[in-house]
Formats: sequence, structure tokens, C-alpha cells
Amino acid sequence: MSRTGGTGLEAPATKRAKHTGKKHGLWPRSWMQMLRRVSQALFLGWFLGLLFAARELNAGDAERFDHFFFQIDPLIQIFTWFSARTLATFSLLAVGTLLVTVLLGRVFCGWMCPLGTLHHFFGWLGTRFRRPKDRLRAAAWTRAQNFKYFLLAALLVMALFGAHWIGIFDPISLLQRTFGTAVLPALQYALEDSSTAVYQADPQVGPLHATLLTEPAYQFTRDHVFTKARKAFLGGVTIFAVFLGILGLNFFRNRFWCRYICPTGALLGLFSRRPALRLKNDASACKQCDGCLLVCPAGAEPHHPGKYLPTECYACWNCVAACKFETIKFKFARPLRRTTEAKLDAKRRSVVTAAAAGVVGFLLLRVSPQAQGKTYNPVLIRPPGALPEREFLQRCLQCGLCMDVCPTNALHPAWTQAGLEGLWTPVLVPQHGFCEYACNLCGKVCPTQAIQALPMPEKKKVKIGMATFDTTRCLPYAYGRSCIVCEEHCPIPTKAIYFVETEVTLRDGAKPVLKQPRVDAELCIGCGICENKCVFEDRAAVRITSANETRHPQNQPILAGGAFSSVVADSYAP
Repeated sequence: MSRTGGTGLEAPATKRAKHTGKKHGLWPRSWMQMLRRVSQALFLGWFLGLLFAARELNAGDAERFDHFFFQIDPLIQIFTWFSARTLATFSLLAVGTLLVTVLLGRVFCGWMCPLGTLHHFFGWLGTRFRRPKDRLRAAAWTRAQNFKYFLLAALLVMALFGAHWIGIFDPISLLQRTFGTAVLPALQYALEDSSTAVYQADPQVGPLHATLLTEPAYQFTRDHVFTKARKAFLGGVTIFAVFLGILGLNFFRNRFWCRYICPTGALLGLFSRRPALRLKNDASACKQCDGCLLVCPAGAEPHHPGKYLPTECYACWNCVAACKFETIKFKFARPLRRTTEAKLDAKRRSVVTAAAAGVVGFLLLRVSPQAQGKTYNPVLIRPPGALPEREFLQRCLQCGLCMDVCPTNALHPAWTQAGLEGLWTPVLVPQHGFCEYACNLCGKVCPTQAIQALPMPEKKKVKIGMATFDTTRCLPYAYGRSCIVCEEHCPIPTKAIYFVETEVTLRDGAKPVLKQPRVDAELCIGCGICENKCVFEDRAAVRITSANETRHPQNQPILAGGAFSSVVADSYAP
């Protein structure tokens, strides 16, 4: 359907696009635009400040950590409730977000969401590279914008069945995960290694050394920005590539993610169908120049008097500022009263299809034996305090906060270890780090209590796995050499690793007595420090598996009171 008028006063579409597009630059044209950009900058800065604060947390500071952005996100609160059948973390701030949306429309998307701010900037940047004749087509509303509502419906059905995958798409979780596991580690690596390279090369121009500039910058970031050891995450490249792809879509359509995919935007769109603050376009004065359409990042149809789409509008005020004839204004009206002919285009057949897709998605997530709890992956080692796997996945947001605060870089985003349902959830990888004995930060910062905040004495007793020795690689077993590294690093006061002195015969006939390590399964908590510190760097001679973990009574090879439990004994009874 054509979006240009027939008054005869307008110029051809390409000229209109070229003329109006030039005036919509980086600098705001109204005080409301300025206020909105200040708000976006403040909320983005707040988000980044909390992100850096999480990276610098110490064990005693976690109680004061601010989950503000997770608390104002109603999607997280609602879907966690549906999936886990319990309100893990109730926040009035999320209710406030919905109330503000009912009154003012999707101001969260346009004024507060940090990911939306990035999309807004890259959308503006994409417009600079778009040909003038393509700008009208890219700005107009399309039926595909309904996809986000169908995605929301599918994810809702999955949550009702107990599959919590909202963290993959939620903007706060997505941004937290990306910056925590990819962007900031890459930035720290670039700053530290580039300054080190300059320091070692010491280039100079005449008497001036380049280190006069790089060293003060390095020292400042070391002391005030990146004060902790550098981290690197498995899967960080994939997460970063996905994020770049999401931002790159803005060069195809402004705020593509927000318009077509974001389930948070869809939820807020449902609550903003009849807001109190509404756009008014005077049909008698409108010249159909499409200037407002060109600057609308949402496809909200401000250029069609009476057909404006409040469910899509971010209240960014671009259209008001761009209108040369001052026919567009935002005004307050009685809430819940319909004042526009446009309505959400959600046909019953499409909604049923989306619900069916949610059922299929749930089945795909649960089709494997591991997802049904029939097998246990030995490398799926969860943080201490993690709920049983099914309950854990019903709450985990894949946000990566626990990975950010882990002081030893032991937690990484899962890829295949936990199946499709557990994509990007935290998994402990002893080869890269170990669970610090006197640390319970991961449980304290978890926004949905998928990881319980255990008191320190209790945390020290929780078993997340068990150590096993590969005697074909262990030096005292396989090579007749003394080594006590694993026992030295074991943090348990009474040592979960002990030695049995054994006489061995070497090639030359010598018979030294070596200390061969053993594991006391009653004491081992599976922290992974023995594997991490093993002298074999390629593949450790001692390895941690998920066996004997406290959270799963079924995954217990070491049974209390004897070799067989009552369950096993009954299975062998005549």
C-alpha cells in the first residue's frame, strides 16, 4: 500500500527523502529529543557502570550489587514465574515499567533500554549509508514486524511447559552476556597487549618516546578500569559475532532487532495499545511530505493521520521535530480509550501457529536423554549452589553475571555440554579456572536465584563434582617420578587428596618408594584446582567430572554406608 499522499503539494519520493534526510542529523532538533538522548546516555552509562562494578566485586561486596536493569525488565520477571512456577525475585520496578508503558507507551524502549540505545545509534549510522530512494521503504511499517509478537507467544508456551529460553532474546541478558564475556575481555586484551608491545618496542620520533602517551593510559586503566586479571571465555567469539550481526541488521532497517524480534518490545507493545500519551497528526494540515516517516525508527506510521501505531512507537519525538508544518504533536488523552483506526494485526491463525511452534520448540529442547534426566554429562559441572538441572534451566537467564564475577575465570558459557536448552548457561571448566574455596560470588549476583546464595560454611561443603586420576599420565603412576602438586593445592583443610606410599620398579632395576595420590570421595568437593594446577598443561592427569555432585542424588557413584545403596541392592535382590 502506498504511503504517499495525493494532495499534489509533495515532491517526488526520492527528492523528499533526500531533502528531509539531510536535516535529521546527529544533533537533536528539539528539547525533547535532547532530553531523550540524555536519558539514553545516562541509562547506558549506568548499565556499563554496573557491568564494571560486577567485574570488580569481592566476596564481601556482593550483597550491595545492584540488579536494577534485571529488576525493571518485566519480561524476566513474568517468564521466570511461568517457567519455575515461583516468583524467584519479585520487583515492583518491573510493575512500574508496565504502568509507565500503559501511560506513556514504549518509553522503556526509546528512553531507557541500553541495547535499544545502541540500536538507535547504529540505525542512525545505517541511514547515512542508505541511498535516499531506499529510506522511505526502509522506514515504513511492514507486516513482518508482527513476528516479535509471535516469538513472544512461542516463548510463552515454552515457559509454561517449563523451558526457559527467554534469556537468549531478552535485551538486558543479551547485552550483559555479550559485554561480560566478549566485549570487555577483548577491550582489556587490546589495551594491555598493545601498550606492552609499544613498551617493548619503545618507538620514538626524535627525543619523544611513544611510551610517554601509552604508559600513563595503561597505568590509568590498570588502576581504575581493569583492576582484575584479564579473562577469556570459551564461546566468546560466537557470542560477539551474534551481537555484531544483530547490530549490523540496523543497516538494513533502523532498529531491526527492536522492530522485528525483541520479545520485551512485544510485551511492552501489548501494554501500550491505548496509552495516555498519544501522537496526534492533524489530517487537515498534513502535507503528506513523509518527513516524519523518514525519521521514525520504529515504523509506527506517524505520517498516516488516524492510523498511527502506538504499539510500535518508542516516543522518541523524532517525528515531532522533523515535521516542518507542525501538524504532529504528542498529547495526553484518557487512557484505554481508542483514538486510532490502527490495531495490532495478530490473526488467530498466526497466534495458534506461534503457540504450536512453542510446543515444537519445547519438544526439541527436551528430546535428548540428558534433557530428560536419564544421563549425566561428565563435563557439565555447575557452580556451587546451582539448583538441580531442570530447576536451574527454568530460572537461568544466560546473562553471564556469574561468569563476570568469578575471580578465577572458571565459569564459561556452555555450548553443547548442557544441550540446546542450556545454551550459554554457566559451566565450570577446570582447565581454565577453578572454584575458589572461599568465594560464593556467583550465587550472590544471580538475578533469578538459579544459583543459590549459600552461606560460606555451607558453600565449602557443597560438592559440584569429583576428582579422578588418569594413571596413564600421572607421574608417580606412569613415569616413576615424584609429584605432589595436586595435594599441595587442595584447599580442603584435611586434604581430599592423600598419598599411598608404593614401591615401584624402574627400568634400571631401582625400587624407589613413591607417593601415589588417591582421592577421598567423602571430602572432595570437585573445585577443580587439582586439574587446573596439574603439571600436564595439555590434558591434566587428574580431572573433575560431575559425578558425586550434591544437587543430584542419582549421580552418586560413591554411596554412603557401603558399596551399594538400598536402591542398588534391591535391584539385585532375588
